[in-house]
Order: sequence, then structure tokens, then C-alpha cells
Amino acid sequence: MLNIVVCIKQVPMVTELPWDEKTGTLRRDLAAGMMNPACKHAVEAALRIKEAQGASITVLTMGPTAAEEVLREALAMGADRAILICDRTLAGSDTYATSFVLAEAIKKEVRGFDLILCGAYTSDSETAQVGPQLAEELHIPAAAYAEHLDISGRTLCVRRLVDNFRETLEMEFPALVTVSMEQYEPRYASFAGLNQAFIESDISVLNAQALGIKAADLDAHGSRTKVRKVFIRKTQKENVRITGAAANAVGEFLDRYQRTIGAVIGKSIEAKKQI
Repeated sequence: MLNIVVCIKQVPMVTELPWDEKTGTLRRDLAAGMMNPACKHAVEAALRIKEAQGASITVLTMGPTAAEEVLREALAMGADRAILICDRTLAGSDTYATSFVLAEAIKKEVRGFDLILCGAYTSDSETAQVGPQLAEELHIPAAAYAEHLDISGRTLCVRRLVDNFRETLEMEFPALVTVSMEQYEPRYASFAGLNQAFIESDISVLNAQALGIKAADLDAHGSRTKVRKVFIRKTQKENVRITGAAANAVGEFLDRYQRTIGAVIGKSIEAKKQI
């Protein structure tokens, strides 16, 4: 039976991205969270492997206590075990520091793993770096942007589309793969799964000390990214509301914007002549 680890992440809802302009980090405690979409596809890929040939699935995330929600969701979908790494000293970690911490957790808590699956990228940063960096930390082969996985014995076959070329790669376990969102449409959690996740299942909560990570380790493997400035672009336009009878409204509209409209139409006509 395969031993699979799925690294997932809680990300803010797309409509809610509260930034701390002083620290340059997301205020995740102020935004409603959800499981990163690509991570959910990775969970589905693991579940299909489990259904096809048997596997034990451990889901792992690093974040605040609220990140427990996405672990419960993965358990409800069919994962077997969940681990949350939660420590204030790890807050604001970039991809370099995150991959180090995840690697230490996997080495300590999931010894003898065969396959690690990650989402190809996250909706809150889009760096696509944690998966490959985690593979480097663990010294195992990796493939990114996988569309489909096939397993034969101890050999993993990965199909992916990169730069408009379809590739088929093979590697032996242990290995790491990041899963794209083209395939592996996530399933809905069943009622039995929800009961299992929220009533019967426990989540292991670990901090840096429990993982054997010391201050010196954080100095050596701490965040390399330095955020110099964060700002929210604000619109410079104002809405204009024209009321009254239709004829009067049209007349007022033309009085206000006739010159602007004429300039745009003129440019369009000139462009067509050049074509």
C-alpha cells in the first residue's frame, strides 16, 4: 500500500485580500479562507490512487489555527490523517522557509513516504515554488504541472502539458509531483465523510519545537524574500449619473462626452485605414 502525502494550503477568498502594508504580508486572520483550488485537485489525485490500488493519505498544511478547516475538508473527501503546523515564529514564511518546514514535518511524521502531491500553484501568490523546493529539501525527483498519473509497481508515470508540448515522464518512488487543474475534478464530501472529519477525526497540531526546528535552523533556512512595499491600486475614475427624461439625458451625455467619443471613433477609423 502506498504512503501518500498531500501538502495543501488555506488561501483567502479571492474577493478578500487584506494586506498589512507595514509588514507586507496577508492578514489571513481577517479573511475568509478556502482550500487552494489546485491543492484540492491534488487531494483528488491522491484519492483516485487510493481507490485504484490502495494508499494511506496524510494531508499536511502550515498556517494559523483557522487552517484546520481545509484539513477537515480533505478528511471529509477521504484523506486518512491530517497534520497542522502552527507556530507564530513561522508566520510570514516565504516559499524557501515553508519548504524547509514542510520537509522537516514529513521526515519526522511520515517516514517511509512514497509520493508527495502538491497543488501546482496557489491563488494568493502564484509562485509555483514550494513543490520543487520541497523536493530539493528531501532530495527526491520531482515533476510539475501533472495532468495525469499512472503507477506501475514502484514506477510513476506523469503526463503533463508544458510550453504547448505534451510530455510523459517516468520516475521511481519516492517522488514529488505538483498537480495542475486540467484533470482530477474534486469530488464533493459525503455526509459520512463530513461526520468522520468533524466528529471522529483528530488533527495533529505541531509547532517548531515539536518538529525539532531551532532558532539557528530558522536563521539558516529563514525567508529570503524581502517585501519592500505593498499597496492597493485605487481607481482614479468617478462614476457619473445622468437622470431625467431620455432625450434630455442623451443631450447632456453628448454635451459632456462628445469630444471624447469623437476622438476614440477617429482613432478607430484611422486604424482600420492602416489595416
